[in-house]
Amino acid sequence: MKMKTLLMAAAASVAFTVPVTSEELEPCDNCADEMTIVSWGGAYSNSQIKAYSEPYSALTGVKIVNDESSNEAVAKLRAMNEAGNVTWDVVDVVASDAIRLCDEGLAEVIDPDSDLAAAPDGTPASEDFGDLLVSECFIPQIVYSTTFGYRSDVAEWNGKEPTDICAVFDLENFPGKRSLEKRPINNLEWALLCDGVAKDDVYNVLETEEGVAQALAKLATIKDQVVWWSAGAETPQLLADGEVVMGSTYNGRLFSVIEEQDQPVKMLWDAQVFDLDGWIIPTGLSEERLNRAKHYVKFATDTQRLADQAKYISYGPARQSSAPLVGKHAELGIEMGPHMPTDPANAKNTFLYNYEWWADNRDDLDAKFQAWLAQ
Repeated sequence: MKMKTLLMAAAASVAFTVPVTSEELEPCDNCADEMTIVSWGGAYSNSQIKAYSEPYSALTGVKIVNDESSNEAVAKLRAMNEAGNVTWDVVDVVASDAIRLCDEGLAEVIDPDSDLAAAPDGTPASEDFGDLLVSECFIPQIVYSTTFGYRSDVAEWNGKEPTDICAVFDLENFPGKRSLEKRPINNLEWALLCDGVAKDDVYNVLETEEGVAQALAKLATIKDQVVWWSAGAETPQLLADGEVVMGSTYNGRLFSVIEEQDQPVKMLWDAQVFDLDGWIIPTGLSEERLNRAKHYVKFATDTQRLADQAKYISYGPARQSSAPLVGKHAELGIEMGPHMPTDPANAKNTFLYNYEWWADNRDDLDAKFQAWLAQ
């Protein structure tokens, strides 16, 4: 993915424009009057509800049921498809999961220029999203990063604060519990970076059995100090409660605990991993449910709605046309630009996640990682 595209997606300048009116929303013919939307919970789901779902329901009268099972999306959609009973209508997933679901025929193919809204100046959606359309089934919403937060009041650190990613593995200078996500993604990359592997060589090393073993061995050096998390809201809570001294999660979740909750927590942007999050529509829906899902997604991914989401959480909108509309936080009144992962001050050392590589290798490495955890 091109860094230029990522930076454009998160740029910030002027205030928000007037929200959509009912006259601007196309009617939805032969559409279901209820839908289930699946996402990640916490501050992220709240930003979607405020920016997308509440305005959509107000304009259409549709009842929306919110589910927080995105971390299990691939497994659950596989099971639903096999059972012939798909109960979800729109699902928020990371890009690599979208690629897997698309390859397995579990997600609908989307034509961006007919199924999604053009930019206000008429630029087709395919050009407005550009390089971020990494799968024909994936409709991007945000550029985000997985990074670390740390407590700024740890007495045992004697006034020191971590400045680079390898502090996570430095129990001597930065003692205390860490929280890491209970999956191989990102953890293996960070482990290799801190075991001397060059950034450009990480995925080549992970292609080998020896490379995977090297990464797991590095993680083993801190394993007994790790609290493993599955939901993005867990690390912010663990940090706020003082149960861990540093932990990984999504940058928007850390923004919430730092700026909204005013906790003694700071960001460690070093080696943050850029990623994409967006919608897929499951295959196997009735015509009425499919029509409703497409109608919702077209609304929820237009230029204004993606900019509106940045009022509530510090993720960069995936449309280039949304970037100039990003302004201030809806409640705090602070400028959101400097809190975006792609702000130049935060993006001095980033790691670009390889979607295709993980789509090809995820199942195998998931099994190896879970076996290692059980040891």
